[in-house]
Parts: sequence; C-alpha cells; structure tokens
Amino acid sequence: MSTAGEPRGDGCRVVADRVSKRYGGGAAAVTDVSLVVEAGDFLSVMGPSGSGKTTLLNLLAGLDRPSTGRILIAGQNLAELGVDALSDLRLRRIGFVFQSFNLLPSFTVEENVAWPLEFLGEGRRTAARRAAAQLERVGLDDGQGKRRPAELSGGEQQRVALARALVAEPALLVADEPTGNLDSRTGQTILDLLDTLHRDRGLTIILVTHSPAAAAYAERTVELLDGRIVRDIHTSPPLTDTKGGAR
Repeated sequence: MSTAGEPRGDGCRVVADRVSKRYGGGAAAVTDVSLVVEAGDFLSVMGPSGSGKTTLLNLLAGLDRPSTGRILIAGQNLAELGVDALSDLRLRRIGFVFQSFNLLPSFTVEENVAWPLEFLGEGRRTAARRAAAQLERVGLDDGQGKRRPAELSGGEQQRVALARALVAEPALLVADEPTGNLDSRTGQTILDLLDTLHRDRGLTIILVTHSPAAAAYAERTVELLDGRIVRDIHTSPPLTDTKGGAR
C-alpha cells in the first residue's frame, strides 16, 4: 500500500474533509466524515443498510455535493468546479461500476464500451478499437462485442460495465456493490479482475460492499454506522483464493 505523499501508478488521491450530507429536513446520511484515500490504494466501505455507504461513495466520486465540508480529487476541490468541469472530471478521471449494469440495451456490447470515448471526441474507429482492447482485457472476445447486452450472462454484462468504466483510462474506479447481482463464483471473477487492475496499474479503487469476502480484497476497510466512520482497518489482500490457489 502506498504511503502518504508517495503516489503509486496511475491512481489519484481522494480526500474527504469533515464531510456531511443531509437531504431535506431529515437526519444526515453522512456526518462529519474525514477520510484520505492515497493514490493507488484499494479501499472497501462496509456497513449495514442505511449506514451511508452509497452516499459517501457518491460524494467521493463527485456524483453528489456535500452539505458541509469538502471533497478533493487529485488536488481539485470539487466545490470550486462548475457543472461542466465536474462532468469532465468524472468522465476523464473516474470510472463507475454499479450493482445494476446500466448498459444501453439497443447498443452492441462494443458500442456500450465505446460511447464515453466518442463523447470525449474520439473518432468512431479509434473508439471501437480501444473498446475492443478493453473487452479483451476483461476476458470478452470480439464475437461477444457484437452482441446486445441481453444476450450475455450477468457476469459477462458486469465485465462489459467494467470495460466501459476503464476505457477512458481513469485514475479512480468506484464500485457500488458490483457483485451484488452475481452468483458467488462469478462475483469472485469480477473481484479478481479488480484486484489485477489494482496490482498492475496502481489504480485507486473504492469499493462499497456488504460482503466480508469482497472487502478482503482491499488493503483497507472503513466501516460506517449511522453515517459515521466507526472503524478504519488496514489489512493485506488475501494470499489464496477460495480454491486454495496462490493469489
């Protein structure tokens, strides 16, 4: 794990400074959270339902703005960015993977992966080539790239979602229960892919999960309760998989 002041690989540093989020007149979903995720770290966020896990992830990824406090990504204070600049940051620097795959059903798999690049101004041919390379990276072949999402299994669709999240070469990957809709074996395959990306590229990863087995892939786990961090544990990734093989 990287130490403070020593960025690793392609990742970026994420800072939450006394962040709170309140919706309407209700209780705060996140309360006075301070957290530093160093460049290249793999962090998991755990807690019971309603603890504020997804809210915190959305704040850290710039999908939502805090009521108080500040969020910094790669040194940029998100509160100082306008709507367009914030959208550009998310598109270029952050990859998103969710429990629901959020694939466009009328697009082919390759088109689903390529569209962020076209949105960034890449030519269609270049975007298609880069999309195909990312699909291969997550274990999908050219034939699968020509299919529609509905023709793939759940695990394959999540691989497509992961390829789409990575195609713009982000520095930060945020994943909200990415194995929640998958069986245990397929879920482990997705987690193995995340682990490989983290090890090979030094990608910063923030993973929200309810699964201790999934959280064990991370180097560090924070636990939330009622919107507050109640535990912050630095760990080591597992040395063996569920079949007993070396990792």
